[in-house]
Amino acid sequence: MALLSSATAAQAQTTRSDSAQKKGLSVKAAQALAKQKALEKKSKTYKLPLGELALFTQQIASLLTAGLPLVQCLEALQDQTEDACFRIVIRDVRAEISQGNSFSAAVKKFPRSFNTLFVSMVEAGEASGGLAEILMKVAGYFESTVKLTKKVKSAMTYPIAVIGLAIALVNVLLIFVIPVFAAMFADFGAKLPAPTQFLINLSNFMKKWWWAIGITVYGIYWTVGKFVATPNGRRAKDKFLVRAPIFGNLVHKIALSRFCRTYATLIRSGVPILRTLEIVSAASGKVQIEDACSEIAKHVSQGGQVSEVLASNEFFPPMMKHMVKAGESTGNVDGMMNKIADFYDVECEATVGALTSLIEPMLIVFLGVVVGGIVMAMFLPIFQLGAVAGGLQ
Repeated sequence: MALLSSATAAQAQTTRSDSAQKKGLSVKAAQALAKQKALEKKSKTYKLPLGELALFTQQIASLLTAGLPLVQCLEALQDQTEDACFRIVIRDVRAEISQGNSFSAAVKKFPRSFNTLFVSMVEAGEASGGLAEILMKVAGYFESTVKLTKKVKSAMTYPIAVIGLAIALVNVLLIFVIPVFAAMFADFGAKLPAPTQFLINLSNFMKKWWWAIGITVYGIYWTVGKFVATPNGRRAKDKFLVRAPIFGNLVHKIALSRFCRTYATLIRSGVPILRTLEIVSAASGKVQIEDACSEIAKHVSQGGQVSEVLASNEFFPPMMKHMVKAGESTGNVDGMMNKIADFYDVECEATVGALTSLIEPMLIVFLGVVVGGIVMAMFLPIFQLGAVAGGLQ
């Protein structure tokens, strides 16, 4: 009887264990299903970084050059892609092609992952029968863009970090350190030097109205963001960036390089000039180039030349106008545009290097003046301790 009872208990425990295990598996399955559904939803509007798009373009061009069918290329890339969302995008594109749709029609369904330039180049490649060659050119364009962007970002990281650190340090001094000195100076009962008194007043103001300062800063940021989102605000922002001191020249050269590189890549791939101007306008990110592309499109449709519009537009330098005119006379506009883009890429790298060399000593001087000025202002009464304590000022 005892043995039977023990066997029944063991069976019940095993049943409970199996039930708990199945429940755990069902929970994991439900979590995996929920995660997959979230990824499926996110993939519809997933914005693929340009660096990842460049790598994808390079890989698919290499596989196509090796003779693999497009569907098999996409299958291979889907298996080796680490980005879960992009893996779903590639899967859906492959499914569309398997159903008989073209590659360009498939990637058009994911405009956030595949930009207008990529889609247009795929269309040109399908029309000409040289998809692999054109994708190789697009990959080179994307890689040069990413390379330049990384250099600019790396140059900006140091000054932004130092300025942020300086702001944080000044706030700490004003809110926590200066009140300690203020309490000590209050015991002197004498008039403090003007710089010291100013810092104490500023410290008291920040301690009392820090929330108002935060709201004001956020309000200014929100207002500027809303204004920049409007057409007039975007125009004002782009004009300011190009004319800004120190960085304006760099922004201008980057815009010219992108314009020339995009135009040359599209024209060389066989994209019609009016469609090329539409894509260049959309990819430029600058209202000056958008206006120029619109004007060029009108002029070209009436039988004019691109160089004629560039010659009347102040945004484009004389050297660029003359080179484009020479390219038109020799029938090699895309080659000239590529040379201009190479020239401005080199100029951008030189400008970034010069700015980096210039910014470092400027930031050191800035930190020395700000932090050193605060320290000197707070120690000034101590240096004049005898006079302050005796009320001789």
